Amino acid sequence: MKRILVVEDEPSIALGLEIDLRTEGYQTELVADGIEAARRAREEPFDLILLDVMLPGKDGFEVCRELRRAGVETPIILLTAKTHDAEKIIGLELGADDYVTKPFNPMELRARIKAVLRRSPADAPEVCRFGDTEVDFARCELHKAGQLVEITPIELKLLSVFVRSRGRTLSRDQLLNAVWGPGTFVNPRVVNNHIVGLRRKIEPEPDAPRYLVNVRGMGYRFDG
Repeated sequence: MKRILVVEDEPSIALGLEIDLRTEGYQTELVADGIEAARRAREEPFDLILLDVMLPGKDGFEVCRELRRAGVETPIILLTAKTHDAEKIIGLELGADDYVTKPFNPMELRARIKAVLRRSPADAPEVCRFGDTEVDFARCELHKAGQLVEITPIELKLLSVFVRSRGRTLSRDQLLNAVWGPGTFVNPRVVNNHIVGLRRKIEPEPDAPRYLVNVRGMGYRFDG
């Protein structure tokens, strides 16, 4: 049975989520503030976290940032009343896997939970090595020539997608869906910018990439 940590300070919404998720066969735990959410997520292995953005103690963005910096890779879906794309992108950049805008359709939420659980990072090897680069997905660490290199949650997720699809060409739309989530309105140039940043960290010569190559008119391919 999949375990879901529900972080929501509005009692009626929290109760509704608990009933709906248990009906779907999930085991749930309810938490009503950000400080307790960050503590529980570090202490217990959950399969997914439903995280409200507006919380007492710490908001959802702070909780997400804290968990990712602590190496907690549990998938996170943000529940947000914020409708501006920039605010949604902030959450995704901090390491959230998806977001649902309030008021939400329970059927949509269930579908997004299933989609996030399907694309679990467990599909990627825990450690990937190519050239003088080593990526430890379990520890969220990148080493190049034996030196620790800072990598953002989005870059790590992007690299995980490429590793799982080694040798296959992926379009920008495929990368957007896999990394930012289906239905996310992000300028495709954002993908290009993150790939440029990733190349600086993994390529011997970023301007002449060996591992993360461009396939003209098609997308990108990982040849590591």
